[in-house]
Amino acid sequence: MLRIHFTPDDLSLIRVANTPDPLWEITSSLHRLQTSQGRWAYAHWHRATREALTGTRLGAAVRRLLVPVLPRARYWPDFLSPQESEDGLEPGLAAILDTPPRRVAEEVALLARFGRAPTWAYRLTERHFRGELVRVLRDYHDTVVAPHQEFIGASLAGERVLLSRALLDGGVGGLLSGLSPAMRWRPPVLHVDYVQDRDLYLGGRGLRLVPSYFCWQSPVSLADDTLRPVLVYPLHDSRPAAPPERSEASLSALLGRTRAAALHTLACGATTSELARHLGVSPATATHHTTVLRDAGLVRSRRVRNTVLHTLTPLGAAMLRRPDTAHSSQGRSGARVPAEAPDIPADPPAPPSPPER
Repeated sequence: MLRIHFTPDDLSLIRVANTPDPLWEITSSLHRLQTSQGRWAYAHWHRATREALTGTRLGAAVRRLLVPVLPRARYWPDFLSPQESEDGLEPGLAAILDTPPRRVAEEVALLARFGRAPTWAYRLTERHFRGELVRVLRDYHDTVVAPHQEFIGASLAGERVLLSRALLDGGVGGLLSGLSPAMRWRPPVLHVDYVQDRDLYLGGRGLRLVPSYFCWQSPVSLADDTLRPVLVYPLHDSRPAAPPERSEASLSALLGRTRAAALHTLACGATTSELARHLGVSPATATHHTTVLRDAGLVRSRRVRNTVLHTLTPLGAAMLRRPDTAHSSQGRSGARVPAEAPDIPADPPAPPSPPER
């Protein structure tokens, strides 16, 4: 259990990421490749990723360099998830490159203490060696994460709509109470299901919440409590209906004027009553329209207290922009838990040696 202790100042300093954090998504997606747990939720992404990595130099580099230092385990180095990545991939990679060697050495030693540091990990204190790691991180992101960026971004936008509603309806308590089934708000402490039993005292530093598309079930925090506090947690269910489950009849129904207007209205999120008022129809009719849109995989609905809030799925958001660019990629990741055998394709015919542990 992770207990996050808030002061009154901390409650006013809660922030929610407004864009996907690329380095946290890299880490979480790597975890997704290291376990079969939850893979059903990411079948399309997982299949596409294996195809992209199998038999390539990048696949071998990922297995040789990234998996050993970003294991799906109780610990991996915090310097690989710098706060600068909230501004984008390149600022985050630059921060990794500029990490003081002493800090790198300390965190690699912690990794070794958990029995998962390869012998070459100590060379990460050398800037040019971190440069090689940074190049692989960039190539991995460009190949595995970036192709699904539109989908991931739309999922985060939907999450922010849900959180905005929770904040407006229930204040900060409502926001913290609705983050995830793995979290429980008991003022002034947020209780988080976690692999370790620990306390995190914010002490007026606030908390940055990072909804993550590739995070799976369990939230994640930095291991070093002296760093700026961050809590990475899984987005609310963002998986669209699989393509075979969307009937042509449902998609054709979207061509009607009223449902098209409903789709535009739900871009900002709306309850059934709000949608009915906007469209000038009865609540029962509005419910019928949201049902059709939901069956088509364009809308997701979530009960919030005594109302139902409707938001667009990534596919629905894509339909408003370009109907021919809808994505159905998927992904999520695990937290700091014991690792399973990696499921990352090696580079045949001569796969690299297993990483030293």
